[in-house]
Amino acid sequence: MILAHRAEWAKPMTPQIGLSLMPQPVFWQAVQPLFEADVVEVVEWSFDMGWGGRSLPEPLPSVLRQFSQRNRLLGHGVSYSLLSAQVDRRHWLACLQAECQDYAYRHISEHFGWMATRNFARSAPLPMPLLPETLKLGCDRIQQFAEIAQVPVGLENLAFAFGLQDVYQQGEFLEQLLAPVDGFLLLDLHNLYCQMHNFQLSASEILNLYPLERVRELHLSGGSWSQHGSNQIRRDTHDHAVPTAVFKLLEVALQKCPQVEAIILERLGDTLTSDREQHQFRQDFDQIRQITDRCCSAPEGGG
Repeated sequence: MILAHRAEWAKPMTPQIGLSLMPQPVFWQAVQPLFEADVVEVVEWSFDMGWGGRSLPEPLPSVLRQFSQRNRLLGHGVSYSLLSAQVDRRHWLACLQAECQDYAYRHISEHFGWMATRNFARSAPLPMPLLPETLKLGCDRIQQFAEIAQVPVGLENLAFAFGLQDVYQQGEFLEQLLAPVDGFLLLDLHNLYCQMHNFQLSASEILNLYPLERVRELHLSGGSWSQHGSNQIRRDTHDHAVPTAVFKLLEVALQKCPQVEAIILERLGDTLTSDREQHQFRQDFDQIRQITDRCCSAPEGGG
């Protein structure tokens, strides 16, 4: 069923650069110059943020329609909770089915891990160990997801890990979940940066853990620091500018992930409250474009 859509999922010659859309007015203030300059090539919408009777403020619905019509709209779920064993996901899947009737998503992704149980409804996405039971649960859930979406589906790597075993297993777990549906990997570079810092790993060490041939989309964002005793922990909070280290990761990822078709800049809309922050956000977008142009125009075999 999923393979029937592969012909529509042609990879652009150069990855398209875009934004993760947010509903807040300050977000649209920040991005208006980018849309006016016609440099936003693709957009991603976390569609389940708009469910439950919420009204979407303009210009969000019109942008969704325009990019849907141009086959440049990507979907990203945030609350499916793939590996939650005791949570009924039929309502979520029914909402997804309605969403896919309203908009034509080129592909749809979700997070690896889990974020809900019977006792609480929402958390940050958390890892699970790779066991026969968790793998079977995840494969069943992603198959249901793919059957409803009827477009290529993918999973995003996590920033959080309880220990090195979670770090080392995540890439293998993702490959085993994605292979049965021929799914793609959404590689979040700031999430990699969090694990690199928190577990003292190099870029090559952590990238080599993932099925990079499956990467079709990259995410870049900023985050924050937390102090735990003498340890400083990097957190994926999407509330600051993209760090230099993440831009450097982008250069490496573009060399190692030849199938990338879209690169998305993320930031929580309610964190763009000052002119300085909005200007920095647009600068981050420009820097992604510059790095991508430079890396993708370099002669083959030349750094």
